Amino acid sequence: MSDSVLPLKGNKKELLTALITGATSGIGRATAQEFAKHGINLVLCGRRQERLDTVQKDLSKHVNVHTLNFDVRDKDATFKAIGSLPEAFQTIDILINNAGNAHGLDPIQTGNLDDWDAMMDINVKGLLYVSKAIIPSMTERQSGHIINIGSSAGKEVYPKGNVYCGSKHAVLAITEGMRIDLNPFGIKVTAINPGLVETEFSEVRYKGAENANNTYKGFKALQAEDVAEAIYFAVSRPAHVNIADILMFCTAQASSTIVKKDL
Repeated sequence: MSDSVLPLKGNKKELLTALITGATSGIGRATAQEFAKHGINLVLCGRRQERLDTVQKDLSKHVNVHTLNFDVRDKDATFKAIGSLPEAFQTIDILINNAGNAHGLDPIQTGNLDDWDAMMDINVKGLLYVSKAIIPSMTERQSGHIINIGSSAGKEVYPKGNVYCGSKHAVLAITEGMRIDLNPFGIKVTAINPGLVETEFSEVRYKGAENANNTYKGFKALQAEDVAEAIYFAVSRPAHVNIADILMFCTAQASSTIVKKDL
């Protein structure tokens, strides 16, 4: 890591602290691991305490780690958890809004209402709750970086994507709105939009590991580590550089509906 991208606060030799939601698996966990390599202290959030404990044990060898066990869908729990941070972790320099989900692949006319609620509550409202809890301290300090994990589904609607695509379009719009509103405070705002990524996330979408695994046969999908590296690239730019938006596909993917498979 070159000196130009060392994670320091200004000229002070004080390490940055990042809060990551959905940190127990997939992109969130890979991002925590990537940040730990570069000496960024971590607040890891998730619904599964056992997994949080496992990640904490692993990464505490490298940086200071604190865990918060809550569901971003629960507004009161979100504010209570973030409000409980010990003093050493209260200054959040980097917020990674990663928690999200996709449920089902039904056409709109037969869509499951519980699936719709889950996607909108986690992908949109959960992101807003966490951001609302963190942003005031950033505006007060006039510094910080917010990265919202969107999706290629936020840029392109595809068959049977309806509500999921709608939620990710909302994430992109919110991200752009954040960038405008927080501009006077010098706060960076970034959207990272991956295409097909091979994680546990897919098991939820396809409602079973077997179906999810079949989706990735015949080509090499993005891995969580690929996205984590892009996230670190964004946060490690010099102070005057903001990576506003990244759309990333695996080589085999050209769009949401075009994937080259070797079957």
